[in-house]
Amino acid sequence: MGVSDEALVAGMAAGDAQAAAGFVRRFQARVYGLALGVVGVPATAEDVAQEAFVRAWRFAGGYDPRRGGVVPWLLTIARNAAIDVVRMRRDQPYQPDVLVALLGAGEAAAGEEWAADEVAEADRIRVALAELSREQATAVVLAVFYGLTAKEIAERERVPLGTAKTRIRLGMARLREHFEVRDE
Repeated sequence: MGVSDEALVAGMAAGDAQAAAGFVRRFQARVYGLALGVVGVPATAEDVAQEAFVRAWRFAGGYDPRRGGVVPWLLTIARNAAIDVVRMRRDQPYQPDVLVALLGAGEAAAGEEWAADEVAEADRIRVALAELSREQATAVVLAVFYGLTAKEIAERERVPLGTAKTRIRLGMARLREHFEVRDE
């Protein structure tokens, strides 16, 4: 398939069913893998992935390549859909340590559908989180995967708001260093 990611999104925005099908085929493993990493239940991850593609189709007309690539745009949609599901199940949340462990369990749970690069990426994330203090890793996981605010994290962890903000900031800074992300 020699069609660019941007062309597939433009085709979806125009209502082209073939472009939508090609888009789903191209990104289904990544979206499912991310969803599984967040929700931890294969059947729920399938529902989240489907919802993510529906949202992508619905908002394809608003995609702006100047703001970023198709993959980050789609994975943000998938992450938000997964967080919505987790928030609805908030009465039975995963402990952050369990969620971090799930990042590595996706390979076994998803079988052949989990692409090798997603497994490698999950391993890189797990290693990077393991380098943080437990408090920083917990704060980062709660903020990034659960979508909690610093205030909600402070309340959950029973620490002052400033401490929660510092843990998030320092944890994210160390992750940026680990992944060699440069602010430009």
